[in-house]
Amino acid sequence: MSLTFNAPLSGKVVALEDVPDPVFSGEIVGPGVAIIPDATEDVTVVSPVAGKIIKIHPHAFVILTDEKVGALVHLGLDTVELDGEGFQVHRENKAEVTVGEEMVTWNPVEIEKGGRNPIVPVIAMETKKEQLSVVPEIGSVVKAGDPLLKVEI
Repeated sequence: MSLTFNAPLSGKVVALEDVPDPVFSGEIVGPGVAIIPDATEDVTVVSPVAGKIIKIHPHAFVILTDEKVGALVHLGLDTVELDGEGFQVHRENKAEVTVGEEMVTWNPVEIEKGGRNPIVPVIAMETKKEQLSVVPEIGSVVKAGDPLLKVEI
């Protein structure tokens, strides 16, 4: 049995090891991939999986699937320092969501202008790298909702 993570936003797929933050590149929070947003204006990030929101911040959220896999989406690096400025949250903690529901709206260009990297790590928490396969080729472009990761359960 496998679980599919869809792309939470459009952009270029990059290997997690290429994310310039050791928490992500070292897979400390789990394996996954990252997306470099291709947006030039506000973009709404959507849920990559169905499940229950166990944590939502303006800059990041975690959805726990029925298969007990946590999907972590982190909007940019060091964006926690913005204290929510520039992010609009559309859901609340403990809410049930389906795939593709609006989660957070932000502007990656504005984040980059502020000196932060807008790259978006997408992590399959509580899994091992061997359980994961990246659906598109690294370096390819995905649209929000396209299959991104497969997790063997």
